[in-house]
This record gives sequence, structure tokens and C-alpha cells, in this order.
Amino acid sequence: MHLIKVEGKQIQITDSLSTNAEIESYIKPFRDNIQKDLDSVLAYSVNTYSKTDGVLNTALGNFMADAVYSESNPIFNSRTGKNIDMVLLNHGGIRSVLSKGHVTKRTAFQLMPFENSIVVLAMKGTQVNSIVEYLKTKKRPHPISKLKLVLDKDYNVFEALINGEKIDKNKTYYVATNDYLYNGGDNMTFFKTNDSLYVLNYKIRNALIDKFKKLDTINPVIDDRFIQIK
Repeated sequence: MHLIKVEGKQIQITDSLSTNAEIESYIKPFRDNIQKDLDSVLAYSVNTYSKTDGVLNTALGNFMADAVYSESNPIFNSRTGKNIDMVLLNHGGIRSVLSKGHVTKRTAFQLMPFENSIVVLAMKGTQVNSIVEYLKTKKRPHPISKLKLVLDKDYNVFEALINGEKIDKNKTYYVATNDYLYNGGDNMTFFKTNDSLYVLNYKIRNALIDKFKKLDTINPVIDDRFIQIK
């Protein structure tokens, strides 16, 4: 006996499909519990913040990069005895505004719906300079923390500092980012040139939730971490 024909038909999934009462009654307690947890208030945002509010850095991007640093550095330090030197995330990874008012777990899922996890890379100063070149060339407010970058009026690098010091090409720096960028997302191919990779098993979304829990009020600002001198 041989299979000679397979037939199928398309079933449109719409509101007209009837629900299964038995399945609905089974999953309702789980759904209600998840919704309640997602809507639990963690903090208060004094304004609405968007990734389009700034030219080379934004208040929302700064908040997210700083949150990744503050929440993941203790984990990294406890495992390695070392500290994260800088953070780089991607502008396109911010998927929502941070709205004025109550901040909840749902807010973190809206900002970061992807399952991106934080990784830390050991990189020589020469590779870190590749990051600086990328940021200079792209001219986008990719979220950064602990890196200060100043461009002149012609978009040349006027100053590049990590923790207040010039980048030493022979020094090893520990750069936190996400696994998407480590794998070459947004053409950030420089992350593949590294000395060591540390996987923290810590999602960016969870870092945001943990940061929200520690704050009563969220009021990030656009600052001078990435600017251009006119």
C-alpha cells in the first residue's frame, strides 16, 4: 500500500470559531494569574519616554543600558571577580515607549518582547575601538553605558572614554551586550573578535524588571554620553 494523495483545507482562525468550554475553564485560572502578575505595579514613570526622543542618545536607551549594567555587573563580578567596563545594546531592540504612569512587568515585556540574554565579552582595546567606529559611522542612539563618545562637527571621534579614561588598545575590557548582537545582529560583527565569552543566563527583560522593583520613580534623562560638538 502506498500513499498517493494528501488533501487538506485552510481553516481561518477568527472570532467566529467557537470556544471549548472545558478547555476555557481549565486554563482560566492560569491566564488570570499571569495577567495579575503582569499588571502588578513595580514603579512609576514621571513622563513618557521614547527611543526617538534624542539624536545620539535617548533617555529610554540610557535607562535600559544603565539597568543592564547595574543589574548584571554584580552577577558577573560574583562569578569572575571582574567588573563590566561598558554596555552596548541596539536601538532597534527597544520595541515600545515607556509610558507615563504605573510601570509593571507588562511594561518590560512591551519594551523587550524578545528572549535576548545578556552576555559579557572580554575584548582588547583595539576591538573596543571597532565599537567606537561603528557608533560613529551609524550615528544612531544605540544604548550605551560607561562609554562616553564625543564627535566633532565632521563626525570624527573627538573623545572616547571608558570609565573616564582613554581606551587603551592593549587593555582587556569587559563589554556587556545581548546574544543577538554577539551573533552579528545589526551588523555588529566586531563582537566575534573576543578573548572570552561569559554567558550570564540573565534576560535583558528580567534585568529591567529587577531594576523597576528597586525604583519608586523612573525619570531618565538625555545626557552627554554620546554627543556631537557643533
